[in-house]
Amino acid sequence: MPSNTMPNRKILVEVAAHSVEAALAAQAGGADRVELFSNHLEGGVTPSEGAIAVVRNHMCIDLHVMIRPRGGDFCYSEHELEAMHRDISVAKRLGANGVVFGIVNPDGTVDVQQTRELVASARPLSITFHRAFDRCRDLPEALLALISCGVDCVLTSGGMPTAEGGIRDIATLVRIGGSQIRIMAGGGVRPQNVRKIVLQSGVIEIHAGVRSIVPDKMLFRNQAISSESDFHSYERVVIQEADVRRLVDEARVL
Repeated sequence: MPSNTMPNRKILVEVAAHSVEAALAAQAGGADRVELFSNHLEGGVTPSEGAIAVVRNHMCIDLHVMIRPRGGDFCYSEHELEAMHRDISVAKRLGANGVVFGIVNPDGTVDVQQTRELVASARPLSITFHRAFDRCRDLPEALLALISCGVDCVLTSGGMPTAEGGIRDIATLVRIGGSQIRIMAGGGVRPQNVRKIVLQSGVIEIHAGVRSIVPDKMLFRNQAISSESDFHSYERVVIQEADVRRLVDEARVL
């Protein structure tokens, strides 16, 4: 396991933002990079062209765009792959610094051919393989496959529900990847555990959602269509600058 002494290195903080306002709050809170997506209820899909353009126009930190045509598994059809290539072109045209995607075969291995083709489409942008990686049957094997594809970074919780729970496996991946690929820890990263995750895994990049729920701005509420199952109609999921700042402050002392 990596040393528990304070490392002399900067920890890069990436915030997963599901909207324009969330992305701008992440920047205001001191994040180094934003991963932009939409539809957090499905784990994130490709954001709209309009959202990418507005965020890029109003944000000066790095912007990575999720390329995922739908929720569910990460085995894509020919038409879905075509859409992913087109979405990568849009992200490039609008000034994204990187794209984020993941393709896994039904047997739990990385789809090497399609990953290589998407990497080629995306260059010269940075390439991150997202937590589809954690669905792979053998993480070290999957990591070596991604190195062969030219992927720059892997987002992972070590195959566990949270990065804190997967610290040992993340540390193993850091050792295997060496200087060939970056490992970014994500999944349940919070101000309370970010130091532990970084110190014990050896990562120098972390990824967090830091989302919270607040009441929406509606004053009038139609009680005829409101119900317990419809609670989300009068609430919003947001990222707040103060929450990002707390995470960044904790990471910065490392």
